[in-house]
Amino acid sequence: MTDRSRPIPIARRPEPARATRMAELATLPVFFKLGGKRALVAGGTDAAGWKAELLAAAGAKIDVYAPAPGAALETLVRESVEAVTLHRRPWTKDDFHGAAIAVGDCADAAEADAFSRAARAAGVPVNIVDRQAFSDFQFGSIVNRSPLVVGISTDGAAPVFAQAVRARIETILPVSFRRWAEAARAWRPIVQSMRLGFRARRSFWERFTRLALATPDRTPEESDREELVAAISKDTGAEVGSVALVGAGPGDPELLTLKAVRVLQSADVVLYDDLVSPHIVEMARREAERITVGKRGHKPSCTQEQISGLLIELARAGKRVVRLKGGDPMIFGRAGEEIAALQAAAVPFEVIAGVTAATGAAASIGVSLTHRDHARRLQFVTAHARGGQLPGDLDWRALADPAATTVIYMGVKTLPALTERLLRQGLAAATPAVLVERATQPDERVIVAPVGELAAAVTASRPTGPCIVIVGEALREIPAAFARKAAAVSHAAE
Repeated sequence: MTDRSRPIPIARRPEPARATRMAELATLPVFFKLGGKRALVAGGTDAAGWKAELLAAAGAKIDVYAPAPGAALETLVRESVEAVTLHRRPWTKDDFHGAAIAVGDCADAAEADAFSRAARAAGVPVNIVDRQAFSDFQFGSIVNRSPLVVGISTDGAAPVFAQAVRARIETILPVSFRRWAEAARAWRPIVQSMRLGFRARRSFWERFTRLALATPDRTPEESDREELVAAISKDTGAEVGSVALVGAGPGDPELLTLKAVRVLQSADVVLYDDLVSPHIVEMARREAERITVGKRGHKPSCTQEQISGLLIELARAGKRVVRLKGGDPMIFGRAGEEIAALQAAAVPFEVIAGVTAATGAAASIGVSLTHRDHARRLQFVTAHARGGQLPGDLDWRALADPAATTVIYMGVKTLPALTERLLRQGLAAATPAVLVERATQPDERVIVAPVGELAAAVTASRPTGPCIVIVGEALREIPAAFARKAAAVSHAAE
């Protein structure tokens, strides 16, 4: 990921830590322009024929070297007279000169090595079919909505998996979507000639994309372009920044809302909490600056005042800022303080709801929090006051109500005191309770125990990730299969 570091003054505390490294890539996804360029293909097999057809579709002029071409290759040569030339002989080193790309379907490792060496000696990128060790690049699975082209690669690890991903994308992008991609290509020079600011151009293409996704089966008209231009004409002046408070959900990237994904992919800067999954942060626009502003317990952290000040500063600099919060920003996410600061500074903002940890955890353990036989009320509370202690103003009578389901946020450190107080208030020690750590994530961990025993079980398990605690009779409806799994996890933690 990019690091556009620059001094950002923040009073009284160190500057927020900035992410500087992009996650590792097995291969670099690039799109190679081959129009009018020469490509070399060696081999007479169907695989060689398919590669030649693919290169021809990309506009290359192909020389195929095959002493004994198969039927598929003969057919391709007949149907693509101008694009494909067949040479009924083996390749030679001289054939590589002037080629932009070379593909060989070789009979054995010795031939593959010779072909690869000859191509590299001539400075030509080379691919050997099904022999990754001799190749400079691989062909991925392709979704063709040209000029929109999607390439998928598993670095040769699982071609069938790549094909399954391709099939999923094929269902999302109807074939008719190519008409919108063609319109985008045709309209881009017109939009560029209008001398719009970056924000206005971005707004045009965001509106264009929403329209395309909403009506993929129709052909875009010039009137559509005119309406889009009229809609963003007000953006041609000074660019004004904004802030979006975005719910990142409990951790599973697939639980992000479509709106959250859209806003992330148009962000200039992303400020994110420690609780936000790195996979979700990676979904931001590649060029976006990423700044971590998480609270880290007793470690050096950003204050809320620093975070609010940074949001205002970046927005006033014309940036589109995303404040990415775990769960839902409006549930124990201190969004109210940030909203108040943004309003006082007259900074435009929006709030995008997310799946809160309570519903994510409930879905993971397969239980309804509002089961009509067990829960007449659902209540969310925080067990963490400003000083880190148990809040002194909790309604203990309501929390001990056996007909309520209680969801406790930020309650790990104060859980012993909280459960002891619930028992003193009259809640039965046998009331079902559960702690879910890293809800919805692959390393999710669950501890099920009666409320009277939960604090000891949690202390023994030493959770390190974000946790949610749920207490109430509704938990008696946890599916038996899951209860056995959770019990095993609890026992292992002990």
